[in-house]
Amino acid sequence: MNLLKERILTDGYVLGKDILKVDRFLNHQVDVGLLNEVGKAFYERFKDKGINKILTIEASGIAIAAITAQYFDNVPVVFAKKFDSVNADPDSYETNVYSFTKKRNYSVRVSKKFIHPGDRVLILDDFLAQGRAAAGLIELVRQGGGEVYGVGIVIEKSFQEGNAYVSSLGVEIHSLARIKAFIDGKPIFEEA
Repeated sequence: MNLLKERILTDGYVLGKDILKVDRFLNHQVDVGLLNEVGKAFYERFKDKGINKILTIEASGIAIAAITAQYFDNVPVVFAKKFDSVNADPDSYETNVYSFTKKRNYSVRVSKKFIHPGDRVLILDDFLAQGRAAAGLIELVRQGGGEVYGVGIVIEKSFQEGNAYVSSLGVEIHSLARIKAFIDGKPIFEEA
């Protein structure tokens, strides 16, 4: 997706050897026009899968999922929660996810009211690096008897193991921008 790649080059910046900051347009400040194009691209890729639910993880995936849902006839968006609260539903599917960005484990959960047998789920997230968040979401869907019909990723760091790890779970992955390396502080994209 050329528009996304251009935006990454213009407004993204690399930290260290493996972190790409896109907080100017994707996961802190959100460019709704760009996300509309992202949503259309995910719809075009997964429109024939009979998706009836979109699942993401808080917090960065919520805007992506919500905007994408409008192209799937406004299917419900469910997001896995990372943080405990007094009003959390105790009757939930739960798994552990390690965040390499935050360097910690999270217990993520989805209320059993929102994932059901027969659900045809599309998982969406902003980044794919190690694949642990996507794998955790796949596990939650499977706990509920649903089936994952695809994982849509806005930006994949293909030089890390995430794609192979998630693919080994038998799930199709589609990434809109795949970065094969960071060289001299700039992302280098894989060719389509």
